Amino acid sequence: MLRLTVSTEEYLMIGEDIRLVFLGGTGKHLRIMVDAPRDKNIVRSTVLEKNATEQERAQLPRYYAQQEHPERYVKREAGKAKAQVKRCPQR
Repeated sequence: MLRLTVSTEEYLMIGEDIRLVFLGGTGKHLRIMVDAPRDKNIVRSTVLEKNATEQERAQLPRYYAQQEHPERYVKREAGKAKAQVKRCPQR
């Protein structure tokens, strides 16, 4: 999995024909625009989970929120102990 920090109106290309444009956001919400050919099926995770059977739900990928800034990026004050960082298990 790739985790990026992007600015408003930056975009990512997936292959040669899919573009994700980041339009900005507030708090916990992010607005994106997906520019893809009509033959590509694009579905929100909430719709997949709502319409899936129990067996299909068990096979869907799960993503867990991670701390915004991992320990190696957090500035520490002199003389203080390392902060406790709870990490998600690696897949």
